[in-house]
Amino acid sequence: MFLWLGLVLALWINYETWQRDYAPPVVSTPAPARTAPVPGAAPTGLAASVPTSAAATTAPSAAVAAAAVSSATASMPAAGSAAATNATLRIVTDVLDLEVSLQGGDLVRADLRKYPLVKGEDTRVRLLNRNPQQFYYLQTGLTDPAGGARPTHLAPFSATASRFELAEGSNELRVPLQWTDAATGVTVTKTYVLRRGEYRIDLQYDIDNRGDAPWTAASYAQILRDDVPVKRSMFSVESYAFQGPAYYDGTKYHKLNREDAEDRSLARDITGGWVAGMQHHFVTAVVPAEGKAYRYTLKTEGNQYLLSAAGPAVTVAPQSGGTLKETLFVGPKLQAQLETTGPRLDLVADYGMLTLLAKPLFWLLEQAHNLVGNWGWAIVLITFLLKLVFYPLSEASGKSMARMRVLAPRMKNLQDTYKDDREKLGRAMMDLYKREKINPAAGCLPILIQMPVFFAFYWVLLESVEMRQAPFVGWIQDLSSRDPFFVLPVIMAGAMFVQYKLNPTPPDPIQAKVFMILPIVMSATFAFFPAGLVLYWVTNTLLSIAQQWNINRRIEAQAKKAKSG
Repeated sequence: MFLWLGLVLALWINYETWQRDYAPPVVSTPAPARTAPVPGAAPTGLAASVPTSAAATTAPSAAVAAAAVSSATASMPAAGSAAATNATLRIVTDVLDLEVSLQGGDLVRADLRKYPLVKGEDTRVRLLNRNPQQFYYLQTGLTDPAGGARPTHLAPFSATASRFELAEGSNELRVPLQWTDAATGVTVTKTYVLRRGEYRIDLQYDIDNRGDAPWTAASYAQILRDDVPVKRSMFSVESYAFQGPAYYDGTKYHKLNREDAEDRSLARDITGGWVAGMQHHFVTAVVPAEGKAYRYTLKTEGNQYLLSAAGPAVTVAPQSGGTLKETLFVGPKLQAQLETTGPRLDLVADYGMLTLLAKPLFWLLEQAHNLVGNWGWAIVLITFLLKLVFYPLSEASGKSMARMRVLAPRMKNLQDTYKDDREKLGRAMMDLYKREKINPAAGCLPILIQMPVFFAFYWVLLESVEMRQAPFVGWIQDLSSRDPFFVLPVIMAGAMFVQYKLNPTPPDPIQAKVFMILPIVMSATFAFFPAGLVLYWVTNTLLSIAQQWNINRRIEAQAKKAKSG
């Protein structure tokens, strides 16, 4: 049974790896030459693309972009402000260090102050960046379905200062940027609202129409990224996490493949969803205003993608004002914050097909962590609780295994008696099992039931940013990466060998040898798995040893008593 399970698992892993590495390429029109936005230069390619609003179906985005570019000179910021084509301002909170370009008021850099790139070093994780070789922007703005001048992500804004910082004792920071069109008498104040301890950023457009004509605009937000594929390797857990564009349509979470023609032609009007740029442990997301239909689109050029969400057009009457809002998220996949930012935004912590098991497991781990204050001990505690849940099943299995161990001498006699007739040996063994009420396959049942839990644990440890760089004890300072000194895998091999000795020896000599070397094979495989996963398996094995030893002791005592009586 174990060998068949191992064979099926190996075939499945090889098939999945083959599909990722050698799948036939999608036949499509060659992508345009790669163009990277250079700070200070006129945007081209995807960087200059402005989406069409959900209410407009005929206005081409190129016309809107052209109008936005032409409006740049007509609405230059006031003299003496901190604005210029390549000027930026800095926003600092307790968790974020952001850079905003005054061309469009876009987020062009985001450093996560609580997350070092390498544990113990000063360099922080940089999510958004202006590197022309691997850029990553969050572009926002207003557009006009009719192609009028609007404050798109190409238009210049002004600011009252070049640096905004969350004050000590304050819980909120507001960063206003201003755009004015003298021809229409309209002023738009684009405000980023940040809060202490949060990676959620509220975006608000306050429109003041002092002109004589109605003014129509639609808000949009888009993620522009040069998404260089991660090199796949069994030594890197990052290579197994999904990286790329994704969206939620209100009912289902979709991961987009840039190589798929259907995904590249995405154009859907959705209410109650969101769009996101995904990577291991971190995410950039746009959550549209609640109750409004937004048009989701995807454009690609080579490794670049532009994932947009454009809202419906809103008209502001003369001599009046209006407000448009969106919510942004730039940071780690902290599920508590994701849940309060957007509908089912916690799905970006992607546990795959085992989400139904992984979500409750993470919740249990979180509760245990709140109790003990250490993710490693939380894993030990939850493993113990799972062992209690499966105790009735493993107890029945353990008793069957213990009885087979007691019957080992009689089984050896049968093997010697019928060593030249395997058919008679099989019948004799089955008769012995029936008389003693033993199920030889009972030992496999707990393993079969635990396998889904094992894989769910694997994805929780792999994908949950809460485990990233989380220490346990001593040498283990990151439960989401492998044990640096392979101590846990060695302990695991020893524990599995002891467990093998406690179980009955398989009647087939070849099977016995396979099970003898299985601890070495398993520990070598687990050596490159996250340390938290190995900790789970070691804890589970040690608990199984204690349980089986106790069962063996009781069954052997009963057998001796029956024999003497």
